[in-house]
Amino acid sequence: MSVTLKNVVVFVTDLDKAKSFYVDLLGLPVAGQSEMLIEFFPGAVTTLGVSLALHEDARSLVGRHTGITLKVENIVGVCKALDTGGVVFVEPLESSPWGKMAVVQDFDGNMIAIVDR
Repeated sequence: MSVTLKNVVVFVTDLDKAKSFYVDLLGLPVAGQSEMLIEFFPGAVTTLGVSLALHEDARSLVGRHTGITLKVENIVGVCKALDTGGVVFVEPLESSPWGKMAVVQDFDGNMIAIVDR
């Protein structure tokens, strides 16, 4: 039996606000979009999706630490753009021996870590 990971989904309450965060501010490339889901990273084996939380179980998952870490180029510039866009920083950009990292919240409070390595 062969098993692969297809996608990881973050639940949100407003797809337009999610798009402004994930596409406009973070710059994630869109693989596809429907009325309920935006999928990112076209051509990748595993994608990231943001989906409307339509069911009660999904709504309880909105606004939490997702455990997702995104590697970005020019993390300083990305953090400046996020700050200018009104994004909340749970952990500000910090340098460490293993690189730079910040933790931000999307407009629903879902926490995403961003790193430069």
